[in-house]
Amino acid sequence: MIALPASVRVFERGWLSSNNVLLVDDACAALVDTGYASHAAQTVALVRHALGARPLDLIVNTHLHSDHCGGNAQLQATWPCRTLIPSTEADAVHAWDETRLTFRATGQLCPRFAFSGTIEPGTRLTLGALVWDVLGAPGHDPHSLMLYCAEHQLLISADALWQNGFGVIFPELDGESGFAEQQAVLELIGTLDVKTVIPGHGAPFSDVHAALDRALSRVAWLRADPSRNAKNALKVLIVFKLLDAGAMSFAALLRMVDEASVMRAAASMLKPRSAWPALLREMVEGLAADSGPLRFDGERISARAE
Repeated sequence: MIALPASVRVFERGWLSSNNVLLVDDACAALVDTGYASHAAQTVALVRHALGARPLDLIVNTHLHSDHCGGNAQLQATWPCRTLIPSTEADAVHAWDETRLTFRATGQLCPRFAFSGTIEPGTRLTLGALVWDVLGAPGHDPHSLMLYCAEHQLLISADALWQNGFGVIFPELDGESGFAEQQAVLELIGTLDVKTVIPGHGAPFSDVHAALDRALSRVAWLRADPSRNAKNALKVLIVFKLLDAGAMSFAALLRMVDEASVMRAAASMLKPRSAWPALLREMVEGLAADSGPLRFDGERISARAE
């Protein structure tokens, strides 16, 4: 069991939603990341149960992938809370440009939300009576941030570091640099005095050096053959969509890959378009084998219980 400061509480979520980190002190009740839209009611219930009659005052988003900000709108409708987002995403949120915000590009959903301020690397926040330094964490997402509390050797790493890996390196699918940035972020974490990591997915962990070694090895493996990142991205996005939708036809999956630009880019890195039906059929069959996350009868794909 990982010991955290009394003012820090982690809601470890399932596959669709990122973890939520509740930080409470006399001045402010803040939530870092809010999960996916279909889990928003559950997010509100978790926060309400933890806070009782007290309102939520602040949302802080490490980045704006749908599994980290999908609960923003419902939390804002429940409480008059302020919301801080990465500064480089401000224009896209203000215009609600779903292409730049990646929701449409990944075939995912996020209800429109507002923001009241921005944060960026070099910002310092006091949350849960603790001082947090905001650190840049490009790689998985060029806009992503981490929060580091030096006093308690505690890192909220979002998707930059998990106990076994990190998030998909999405910029590489668009022909942008991402592997080098991910390696640099991992090297940055290695220079910090970190005893405990609260990741975006999975339980908090303390074997930080071992996790960094695994993550650095994975970066090297992906850089050696970028198609590995593309294949992983396509699998992750397919499973995410099925866990959200419950079921869909194979024909609908083909249409979705063609329409969602990130999925289309990943598939294009693997096979020419004429070969996508065979590629996706093989991929779905693999995800359905050996009690995998999906079921597939040849025409209809469904998700196993999360």
